[in-house]
Amino acid sequence: MRQPSPQPDPSAPPFNAPAARRLRAALGMGPEHVAYGMRVSYGLPYVTPDLVTAWERGTVTPSNPELTALASVLWCSPGELIGRPRTLREHRIARAVAPEDVALAIGMDLRGYLRMEERDDWRGNERQSAALAQVLDLALPDFVAVTGREAKLAELLHSAVTTRWQAYVRPVMKLAPLDKGIVEEVLQGLHQDYQGHMAATLSWGGGSRSASESGRDFLDRIVGNFWTAVEARTA
Repeated sequence: MRQPSPQPDPSAPPFNAPAARRLRAALGMGPEHVAYGMRVSYGLPYVTPDLVTAWERGTVTPSNPELTALASVLWCSPGELIGRPRTLREHRIARAVAPEDVALAIGMDLRGYLRMEERDDWRGNERQSAALAQVLDLALPDFVAVTGREAKLAELLHSAVTTRWQAYVRPVMKLAPLDKGIVEEVLQGLHQDYQGHMAATLSWGGGSRSASESGRDFLDRIVGNFWTAVEARTA
């Protein structure tokens, strides 16, 4: 009797279904070849061509062990089969780093690290945070998000564009270690952009509804706008 596929893993990282399909096709493999490789080489006897096809269609998401085995069969890294990582666990899986290696690199006991990973609640100190960024090769936006600083950054940026941006240069630099000149330029630019939205809203007897919605949308996307502006100045 065929063993059923395990229940969906809520902790599984976001799966890039089109990438899996593209990589398989580039190797000249069919779903049956992928399934066979996962059954024989990785001890997953329930994997069938239909399950592989379901992964590629995005109707089913592979679990962490399935993702690792699939990447090996497709001769790629797990990161190539993952959408943009969001959580600490997703970044670790994308880099194919064992939790034991992360715990050793940051100087933390494995149980404590895994507890933070499971809760997606980073509690490391500054030295451990720096080590985490290095071992997982985190870009600055990812580092800010993974270490739980993104909500505070959004709060500071919201205040900076709606009041006096100059008062928020140093607080932003504490969360995102960037050159002071870059932070000043970015905050000033975001402030001017937002004030432009508000000016359009207030002009002509109250402005248009679309202008008001544009201002709200700008604030909703303030963190993304910040990183886009930083990238433009550091590229």
